[in-house]
Amino acid sequence: MIRASGRGSLHSYIISHLPAPGFEPPYTIAVVKLDEGPKMLTNIVGTPPDPALLELDDPVEVTFMALNEQISLPVFKLVGATR
Repeated sequence: MIRASGRGSLHSYIISHLPAPGFEPPYTIAVVKLDEGPKMLTNIVGTPPDPALLELDDPVEVTFMALNEQISLPVFKLVGATR
């Protein structure tokens, strides 16, 4: 097992306008590159799904979204966004 810091950078993203369980469209689906190297598919939360607000290589950090009492989903938020 490898411990990850929960920090990384925005590698790629799309803005989806399709409904999905737990997400109100539009929402941001992203690939985040963790500081430790691996990439993961996730969502960006806390920032409106607007390309003017999302720049590749922006720093991100993990937060968790509770889906129910047993399951939490790792999602990411921008760190220090100035836009």
